[in-house]
Amino acid sequence: MNSPRLALRQVRFTNKAFWRNPASAFFTFAFPLMFLVIFTSLLGSGNLPINGVSIKRSWYFVGAMAGFGVISACFTNIAITVTFQRDQGILKRLRGTPLPAWAYLFSRVVHAMFVAAILVVITMVFGALLYDAPLPTGLPLLEFFVALVVGALSFSALALALTGAIPNADAAPPMVNAVILPLLFLSGIFIPLDDTAPGWIKLVGKIFPVKHFVDSLYGGFLGGFTFPAAAGGSHVYPFHWNDVLVVGVWGIVGLLLAARSFSWEPRR
Repeated sequence: MNSPRLALRQVRFTNKAFWRNPASAFFTFAFPLMFLVIFTSLLGSGNLPINGVSIKRSWYFVGAMAGFGVISACFTNIAITVTFQRDQGILKRLRGTPLPAWAYLFSRVVHAMFVAAILVVITMVFGALLYDAPLPTGLPLLEFFVALVVGALSFSALALALTGAIPNADAAPPMVNAVILPLLFLSGIFIPLDDTAPGWIKLVGKIFPVKHFVDSLYGGFLGGFTFPAAAGGSHVYPFHWNDVLVVGVWGIVGLLLAARSFSWEPRR
C-alpha cells in the first residue's frame, strides 16, 4: 500500500477511535456551547464597540466561541493527546510499522480540523437560532473559510511544537492550559477588551496569534453586514488579511520548532 493510501487509512482510524468514545466526543462539542450560553447570559446584553462598529455582545461571543472551538480541537487536544501517546510508547511502536511518520501527524491534524469544522458549524448555527446571529455568505464566507483553515493548521503546528517542551503525560494538561488559557483572556476571547484595558494586555494580544485568529473569523463572520459606526453613520465590519498573515507566520514558526523538538520516544 502506498503512502497516501496509508495516510488516508490512518485518518479513518483516528476518526473512528474518536467517535467510539462517545463521552469524550459529546463534551468536546458541548464545551464551547456551554461557554457560549454562560457568557451571553452574564455579559451578552447590549452592544459592543469593536473595530469601529457597534455589534451585539451576543454576536461577539458567538464568534469568540467558534474560535475557541478551533483552538481547543487543534491546539489543546493535539498537544495533550500526542504527549499521552508518546509516553505510552504508541508513537515509538508506530515508527516500527510501514506507516510513514508524516502520515500519523497528517491524520492527527486532518482529524483535528474536521472536529474544528464541526464545532464551528454547530456554534454558528446555535448562535443563529438562539441569538439571531448572522451566517456568512458570499465573499465573507470565503474569507471566513480561509481564516479557519490557516488558523487550524497554525494551531496544530504550534501544538506539535509544544509537545517537545512537555516532559511527560502528567504535565501535559497543566502545561497546555497554562499556555493557552491566559492568552484566551488577554486576547479578549472570554471577556471583551474595551478602551479601559491596560496597554500591556492589548500588546500581548497583538503579538500572539489568538486575537488575530479570532479577529479574522469576525471579519468573515460579520463582513457581509453593515453596522452603526462609533462616529456616526454606518460601516461594514472590516476583514484584515494582516490578521491571517500573522497567524500563518506563527504556524510556520510552530512547524519549524516541531521539526526540531518533536520526539517519538517517551522522555526519561
